[in-house]
Amino acid sequence: MQFSHKNRFTISKTLLILLPLCLFSYFFFFSSNSDLQPLFNDSSCNPTKTALDLALQQKEDLRIFIGILTVPHLHERRHLLRLVYALQVRSLANAKVDVRFVFCRSMNEEQMMFLKLEIMKHNDIIILDCSENLNDGKTYTYFSSLPSMLGEATNSLPYDYVIKTDDDAYFRLDNLAMFLKDKPRMDLYYGMELGCVGAQIACGANNTFMAGFGYVLSWDLVEWIAKSEIARNNKIGLEDVMLGKWLNEANKGKNRYNGFPNQFYDYKGDSPDDYFRHELVHNTVAVHKLKKNLHWARTLNYFNVTHGLRPSKLYNNLLIH
Repeated sequence: MQFSHKNRFTISKTLLILLPLCLFSYFFFFSSNSDLQPLFNDSSCNPTKTALDLALQQKEDLRIFIGILTVPHLHERRHLLRLVYALQVRSLANAKVDVRFVFCRSMNEEQMMFLKLEIMKHNDIIILDCSENLNDGKTYTYFSSLPSMLGEATNSLPYDYVIKTDDDAYFRLDNLAMFLKDKPRMDLYYGMELGCVGAQIACGANNTFMAGFGYVLSWDLVEWIAKSEIARNNKIGLEDVMLGKWLNEANKGKNRYNGFPNQFYDYKGDSPDDYFRHELVHNTVAVHKLKKNLHWARTLNYFNVTHGLRPSKLYNNLLIH
């Protein structure tokens, strides 16, 4: 069958319009029928591993998954965090770190549309089957869902450690990897340790928990949470206290490391020192309460994160723009 030049042009134009719509519909359909998968799956973008991928994988001594629990409307903060962590991941040696933003399904039409765009661009979002909340079970849903989402794709452990953190906390990945590299890969619980008495709640024999702005669990504890009746029946309440309660009641997390005060602490800024808050220090693993952009700017400047940017390149960019 012969097609005129005009017909061929019309067909090509139609395909250009329909193909993106079909792809979007395909991924959205499958994401709508899965509680956890992002709209775009990593494997769909890179279905086969290259020799370089395999070589890098063999050199990975440490595998860490970071879930940042946040809310849909904080677009600017997510943009900043993507930059902050992507630049760190590039320079890590012998460690693999994957960072994802974690939401619940409950969002309005505007938020859902903008998140779809982020997913198409960045592929770094997980949407859980829950209503957005702080202390009403989101943390439980996050941890309990990870084994089925991440563990089924491989016969080996997908990660050595899993981190739950917030969007006002900053992890220094090189210091984190350095601390964890010689630590147990089983039954580990690491963060800023607090006492349950101060939280006015009984949380088991150990009577301590790690502050909720950021803590590390070994993968076996994440798998245990997914199966545990203790966790399932006690998911409502201060999320960090409840997680400590689960581990304490089950005699779990025996390899417990307290990073306070020099590794885990609150940002001081212009405020006076207090028990949790002090000046920035170079062996920081995680600093909390970076509520404003200025807090982030001063923290990033302290850790000299732009040291690879030559002055001449900066000035040229300023002149161009």
